[in-house]
Amino acid sequence: MRDNKAIIATTMGDPAGIGPEIVVKAMANQEIQALGNIFVIGQSDILEKAIEVTNSKIKLRQIDHPSEARFEYGQMDVLNLETVDMPSLRYGEVQASCGQAAYTYIKKAVELANEGQINVIATAPINKESLKAAEVPHIGHTEMLANMTGTNDPLTMFEVHSSRIFFLTRHLSLKDAIAQMTADRVHDYLLRCDQALQQLGVDSRKIAVAGLNPHSGENGLFGMEEVNEISPGIERAREDGIAAVGPVPADSVFHQALQGKYDAVLSLYHDQGHIAAKMTDFERTISITNGLPFLRTSVDHGTAFDIAGTGEASAVSMEECLEISAKYAKYFTNV
Repeated sequence: MRDNKAIIATTMGDPAGIGPEIVVKAMANQEIQALGNIFVIGQSDILEKAIEVTNSKIKLRQIDHPSEARFEYGQMDVLNLETVDMPSLRYGEVQASCGQAAYTYIKKAVELANEGQINVIATAPINKESLKAAEVPHIGHTEMLANMTGTNDPLTMFEVHSSRIFFLTRHLSLKDAIAQMTADRVHDYLLRCDQALQQLGVDSRKIAVAGLNPHSGENGLFGMEEVNEISPGIERAREDGIAAVGPVPADSVFHQALQGKYDAVLSLYHDQGHIAAKMTDFERTISITNGLPFLRTSVDHGTAFDIAGTGEASAVSMEECLEISAKYAKYFTNV
C-alpha cells in the first residue's frame, strides 16, 4: 500500500556474504517496515534461502518494477535480478559472479534513483576481493556511486548515536593521506561538511577538526602539519562563516562530540574516525554518502564470510541503516 512515506531501495549485497540474511531479518521486523516503503533489489532464490536459514517470518513477493510493490507487513517485495547460479553459489568465498551481482544491484538502484522512482538507496555489504575478481573497476560503494552519478569526490559521513563524523581522506596509506592534508583541502571540506549538514536538516553546525599529531602537535613540538596546513584551513573556513573549531586533539574530540559539544567532527584519515565510531557502537555505526543526487546509507561492516549462510548474523546494523534512511529521506525530494 502506497502512502507519503519515503521509498527506500535496499540492495542485497554480495550473495555469498551475510547481506541477504541481514536484509531478510530487518524486513521481518514490523517496526522497520513501518518506517518507510522499503523493497529489496537482489535475487529471489538467494533471499528465499536466507529466509530459510534465518527462520524469518516473512514471505517473498517478486516484482519487476517499484510501482508493483505493495509494502505490506509480513511480505518482502523483491525486484528480482537473476545474476548468480544458485546451485553453484558457495557461501563465504570470493567469487567473481558474486562481485558482478553486487555491482548489478547497485547499478539498478542508481538507475531507479536517477529516474525518480526511489528516495533512498540503503546498501548491504559488498566484498572488495569479489569486485576485483569480477573486474569491476571500482574498489567500493562510494567509488561506484561517484562514477555512476558523475559526482566528484562524494563526502562520507558516519552517524552513530548523537555524533557525526566526516572524513578528509578515505582509502589511502597514512603517508599518502597526510600528504593530502593541505589548507586548501581542509577549507574545502569544511565548506562541504557544512553544506551536507544543511542538506540533512541540521540547524546547529559546529564542526570540530580532529588533530593529526599527539596533542594536535603542541604548536609544532610534535609536528608541523597543524601549524602549516590544518589550522590555516580552519581559519579560512571561519572567515567564510563556517562554525569550525580546532584542531582538537583526536584523543578527546570524538568523546566531546558524543557529549554534544560539537555537531560533527572532521576526521583527517580513515582509521581515526572509524575507530572512534566503531568503539562507540560497532553495530549502530552507519555510513551516509553526501553529495549524490539522492540519499545513500549503508551498514558499516563487511560481508562476514566466516558466518555467511548460517543465519547467525545480527541485523542491528541493517535495521539502524533503514532507520537513518527514513530519518533523513524527507530532505531529499528526488521522487
